[in-house]
Amino acid sequence: MASTTAKTYHFVVVSNRLPVDRAPDGSWVRSPGGLVTALEPVMRSADGAWVGWPGQPDLEVEPFENDGIHIIPVPLSEYDIANFYEGFSNDTLWPLYHDVIAPPGFHRDWWENYVLVNQRFADAAAAVAAENAVVWVQDYQLQLVPRMLREARPDLTIGFFNHIPFPPYGIYSQLPWRVQIIEGLLGADVIGFQRVADAGNFLRAVRRLTNHATKNPAIEVATDGQPVRRVIARAFPISIDAASFEELAREPRIQERAREIREGLGNPKTIMLGVDRLDYTKGIGHRLKAFGELLAEGRVDVEDVTLVQVANPSRERVAAYMQLRDEIELTVGRINGDFGTMSHQAVSYHHHGYPRDEMVALYLAADVLLVTALRDGMNLVAKEYVASRFDDDGVLVLSEFTGASDELKRALLINPHDIDGMKDAMVQAIEMAPKERATRMRALRRRVLENDVARWSGNFLQTLEQARQGRYDRIAPMHLPDELEWTVDRRWSN
Repeated sequence: MASTTAKTYHFVVVSNRLPVDRAPDGSWVRSPGGLVTALEPVMRSADGAWVGWPGQPDLEVEPFENDGIHIIPVPLSEYDIANFYEGFSNDTLWPLYHDVIAPPGFHRDWWENYVLVNQRFADAAAAVAAENAVVWVQDYQLQLVPRMLREARPDLTIGFFNHIPFPPYGIYSQLPWRVQIIEGLLGADVIGFQRVADAGNFLRAVRRLTNHATKNPAIEVATDGQPVRRVIARAFPISIDAASFEELAREPRIQERAREIREGLGNPKTIMLGVDRLDYTKGIGHRLKAFGELLAEGRVDVEDVTLVQVANPSRERVAAYMQLRDEIELTVGRINGDFGTMSHQAVSYHHHGYPRDEMVALYLAADVLLVTALRDGMNLVAKEYVASRFDDDGVLVLSEFTGASDELKRALLINPHDIDGMKDAMVQAIEMAPKERATRMRALRRRVLENDVARWSGNFLQTLEQARQGRYDRIAPMHLPDELEWTVDRRWSN
């Protein structure tokens, strides 16, 4: 483990979590996830660094190198985790940005800690970024970092990508610190969103809350005495490493495991699959309600159709998530009690995650994937399922409230709030003829394989490079009226 404390880097990624997890024996293992896969080649070629939290409270770790990536840990205390992470990030911003499906909490002490932790991440990134470096900040936990970096290091080219939705102004305006967040994001040169609608929502918020001129996708950010700086805000839909999922699905051991899964479930005619974090945005309860009603109405038979629900544990110390788990498990128990037989469960429920190999086997075993999210930035599970189905079989039932629905038009698109419509789509998926299944899946696969995660990161970084090259082609300095000048104290306080 080589120390890298004195070194600076020309490409720096900043995210809440590092791309590695600490194993029980103290070693570091690479985290699963598309972001790491997408950025790994760039990190290697640019000799880049990754700034983030190592995943455990009060863990002080010196910078080190892991598998060719320079790791810069940022420590968080138990207080930070409770207030910055579980509090403001996941009990204020997360529900607010997901259409207030659950009520957000607005607490000043959470906000104050969010500001302090964002400053800590910004300071760490500024310390390791070389002169004129590119810094790419990731996601809603760090929305103040771009502005903080801009003030500390005006030489940097800064990108920001928001992995979750950005809400309509009528919802966003509820946030007491709405202006501070907008100005924090506008520190970036390029701000990326999952959907065109999200970028539009952000631009409308800029127009309502600031005096910056906007002309989609550009925002002209005026700071007193400085040249007007042009910020680009537009959609860059994220994707997956599609080829790796197909490659895994083609392995004989994975196909054999898929057969074992079907046998273990009693070889039903149809396996429907749901794979989600246990989160109130995912519509798991709506899905179970629809399936329970289909069983009650006799439109599907428990001997023929099984629903497998994988619910990865999530934010288990947040009250809303504890309540959701109780509700889901009660519903599963009720459906199985009412409709299960000695040989067939109606719902096979699993409250834990699985490694990628097992997930790909599940995708191959499942005849239908149900993605019923009430609001989702993208939903990569839908793309993983499609990438895994090299056999051109399987049916994707997909919520229109996911970013994936913008691209995967040949799925059966549903409104998850319309339970009757969801039931009809589930029956349509079960009864769909093999020829139609193949036609739809081939179209979905073309889309996913062409627009993979490498293309996503390449498009974003290309736009960021164009912004860098055009940085000094600026409009003359603009002097603002006194009432629009911000002090640091006003900017970060309520």
